[in-house]
Amino acid sequence: MRGIMKPVLVLGATGVVGRGIVQSAVAQRRPVVAVARDADGLAHLRASHPGADISVVAGSVADDAASAALAAELRSLGRPFAGVIAAIAGMPARGRLLDQPASLLCERVCSDVVPHLAAARALLPLLADAGRGGSYVLIGGPGSELPWSGYGQRSVAAAALRMLARVLHDEARPLGVRVQLLSVEAPVRGEPHRHACPTWPTAAEIGARALSLVAGAANGEAASTRAVVPFAEARHRVGTAGSRPEPAPHSPEPLASEPLAPEPLDSASPWLQDARTLLQDLTPSPADRGSSHETP
Repeated sequence: MRGIMKPVLVLGATGVVGRGIVQSAVAQRRPVVAVARDADGLAHLRASHPGADISVVAGSVADDAASAALAAELRSLGRPFAGVIAAIAGMPARGRLLDQPASLLCERVCSDVVPHLAAARALLPLLADAGRGGSYVLIGGPGSELPWSGYGQRSVAAAALRMLARVLHDEARPLGVRVQLLSVEAPVRGEPHRHACPTWPTAAEIGARALSLVAGAANGEAASTRAVVPFAEARHRVGTAGSRPEPAPHSPEPLASEPLAPEPLDSASPWLQDARTLLQDLTPSPADRGSSHETP
């Protein structure tokens, strides 16, 4: 049965989250078509999974033209897809909105949201041609529901992506394709770090959740049909999508998704730097502890 499984298409496959998705798919013996701009990175990705059914395609979803060219190349493969998982994002940006020019917010929305729309416009017809039950999963990051202090641009763009997913969810119904946003409202846990929270998800865990949504759509499951699926609520569905993947391998790169149009998102360091600063501000110095009047 596994030998005839339709492949899943992974956008941003050479990013940390993208590699986690590929790893989870390989653990489930699912064929993968990996897409990214970095041809060398794609070659390394395929070599890291010897014996797995992984096809690689160098391409971009920067705009409509690039996405259409990618769709044409994918169509020439002659392989119907079970689903598309889009793990793409733009460059990180910190600072107050009031301290930055309005043009920067426009750039952020263009880098974080527009490529998702361009990709969906080109790739949803591919899923529709493969028959009903196709799944299109967008990976969303922190800040989409509540503003993330110090990351105003990111929060606004994340909220826009959330709304885009809701709109595409409704508009794709006549095509027989289920569009959903897997909302990961926490940083991704990459290589071990003493400041990394153990409750943060790994890239492989995110991949397993996304693949469970693809499997649910293919099986016609009524559960989790909402446009936005919180990562925590998708957790229990992993067992129904296949065997649990092995932990993600340590990666020298910071965590986050790799964009196909903008530069790779390198947001782990700013997050951890902010966390360290906060912890340092909250931790009293030895002198302060010695002069404290509080009872231990």
